[in-house]
Amino acid sequence: MPDVMLRHSFGTDGFALDVAFRAPAEGVTALFGPSGCGKSTILAAIAGLLRPREGRIALDGTVLLDTARGIAVAPERRRCAVVFQDARLFPHLSVETNLRYGLRRAPRDAEGPGVDEVVALLGIGHLLARRPGRLSGGERQRVALGRALLARPRLLLMDEPLAALDAARRAEVLPFLARLRDAACLPILYVTHALDEVDALADELVLIDAGRVVAAGPVEALTARTDLPLAGRRDAGVLLTCTVAEAAAGLTRLAFPGGMLTTTLHTGPAGTRVRLRLRARDIAVAIAEPRGLSTQNILPATLAGIMPSGDADEVFLSLALGPTTILARVTRVSVARLGLTPGMPLWALIKAVTFDHRAVPAHIADCDARLGR
Repeated sequence: MPDVMLRHSFGTDGFALDVAFRAPAEGVTALFGPSGCGKSTILAAIAGLLRPREGRIALDGTVLLDTARGIAVAPERRRCAVVFQDARLFPHLSVETNLRYGLRRAPRDAEGPGVDEVVALLGIGHLLARRPGRLSGGERQRVALGRALLARPRLLLMDEPLAALDAARRAEVLPFLARLRDAACLPILYVTHALDEVDALADELVLIDAGRVVAAGPVEALTARTDLPLAGRRDAGVLLTCTVAEAAAGLTRLAFPGGMLTTTLHTGPAGTRVRLRLRARDIAVAIAEPRGLSTQNILPATLAGIMPSGDADEVFLSLALGPTTILARVTRVSVARLGLTPGMPLWALIKAVTFDHRAVPAHIADCDARLGR
């Protein structure tokens, strides 16, 4: 379990970093925030590439840095593999040789996947004889991921690994990142300012702004909070983990605690777990059950609260669907016209075609079973 406390400043009047957080022992913890908020500086300090003015970093009880005690483990002994924006492959070596370089850096007694397993995981078998100059940007990043995993690290650090890719290449690599997350069984710290990457990969979220931790916790819980910077975005909304109940006639039925959603997304066979974003701006409400609508999703709900949205003319409605909470963004005029008050029964309306954000597989941690423990 990574345990991080850092304080650092760049000059007397420069940027100041003051953060503390813990990440779970496996899965992806996303460090999310605007450019320049300190995310990459945190990763550099954890990797040993930057010596902070004050700090303590521990991994599974092993202290990597403790400035108060004069402890600073050398970068090469921390077993932290880093994947950068640019793949940083050796241009004169083949893909296979680049991968085997990572394996040579692994401690002799370290357990982890072999070359064949990593090649299959990332779908790069047909690239092994090529050199990096003959690869697309997405292919290079997949090779960089494989090399990092073959070093058999105790912690994987990803510093905006998709930022240099166009939309098509990002869409190509994201599924492989999700597969790596599920197969690696180790903690991953993932720096990004792209919300779709958080949606696709993150189990935990650390929100950072101006060098400070604003909030930290499970990603689904933080997306439901309206007091955080995430709520100020036009694509604000909750993440919901669902299970495919059935797929027929071009529609998919997704079950979640408290109800069922119908969508045009093709998310896999029955039993598949997926996570999707319900954007607050796509959800309308009614005070009586609507009839004769094309809208596929008409869900009974209770109005749990009315919160400001950051826009003087709009508010968030917190809607309880059994144990699940979702958000709707409506105008203040609508609140007054409908006489909305907390505790009222309502109907939440969500069109099946509004889920244009790609549904992504939910993370199911089962490392003990996969590793035979």
